[in-house]
Amino acid sequence: MEFDVVVLAGGGSTRFGGVDKALLVLDGVSLIDRVLTATKAAVSTVVVGPERGVCRAVEWAREDPPGGGPVAGIAAGLTIGRAPVVVLVSCDLPWITADDVTRLVDGVGERDGFGLLDTDGREQWLAAAYRRTALVEALKRVGDPQNKSVRRLFLGLDLAWSKPTRAGDDVDSWADLDD
Repeated sequence: MEFDVVVLAGGGSTRFGGVDKALLVLDGVSLIDRVLTATKAAVSTVVVGPERGVCRAVEWAREDPPGGGPVAGIAAGLTIGRAPVVVLVSCDLPWITADDVTRLVDGVGERDGFGLLDTDGREQWLAAAYRRTALVEALKRVGDPQNKSVRRLFLGLDLAWSKPTRAGDDVDSWADLDD
C-alpha cells in the first residue's frame, strides 16, 4: 500500500539543553537520517521543522507559528502528500527500520491506525501509521492545533499496537542514547 511520511522534527530539545536532537549522532548517523532511511519507501516525505541537511530529498513544512507542538506539526505535515496511509514519526526513533515501517503500514488494515509500543509497553502515537482520513477528522475535532495534546488528538480512534519493541523507543535524554 502506498504511504506518505510526516517526520516531526521541530521540538525545542529542552531536555538536551537546546541541542538539536534531530542532529544527534548514533553509530555515525544522525537521528533524523536514521528515520529518513527507514521511511525511504514513502511516496512523499515531509519533515516538519527547521530545514537541515539530510540524507535524502524531502519536503519541508513548519507549523504556524513555529513551536506550536506536535499536533500543530501534524496539521502542517498533512498539507503535503495524498496517499491513503500516513506514517507519522518523530525524528528521535533511532532504532526504527524499513521493516518496522512496512509492518506499521500493513498493520492498519480496517482500523484508523497501527502503532509501535516501546520496550516498556507505552503507546508511541508518533511511531505509527494512520489512515489519512482518520487524521484529518481527528484534527477537525481538535480545532486549533496549537499546543493541543497528542493524547487528545488520537482519543476515540480505533488503534492497534505492536508487541513491545526497541523500534518504538525514542530518545528523550542523553541516557537513552547509551542504552
